[in-house]
Amino acid sequence: MFTVEITTEFAAAHAIVIAGNREPVHGHNWHVTVLISGPTLDHDGLLCDFHTVHQVLVDIVAPFHNNNLNATPPFDETNPTAELIARHIADEMSARLGDALSKAARVESVRVTESPGCAAIYRPHA
Repeated sequence: MFTVEITTEFAAAHAIVIAGNREPVHGHNWHVTVLISGPTLDHDGLLCDFHTVHQVLVDIVAPFHNNNLNATPPFDETNPTAELIARHIADEMSARLGDALSKAARVESVRVTESPGCAAIYRPHA
């Protein structure tokens, strides 16, 4: 099995609802790590092109950067937890990458770290 790791970061605020109570709006420097995995490589010996995958990731998080997630789709209608952010990024990566991945490659996981020691990981195929 081959795995490549692509990372980016963005700064954004949010206020999540926990047990019916909304916490105060606060900001984070979010770190995102995407793992792409697959058992085979393409004819060039690649699982995927790092640059293409990185650009897709940057495009996905661009609307969040320097914004309040609670006012930014889809989190204007969804609690902007690290877990749901990770799932959103994974779903968007899978939808947008298409032919950029070798035939058997897929998004293995997305890790979203909102502060040191606090991360959520979503595995779409688990």
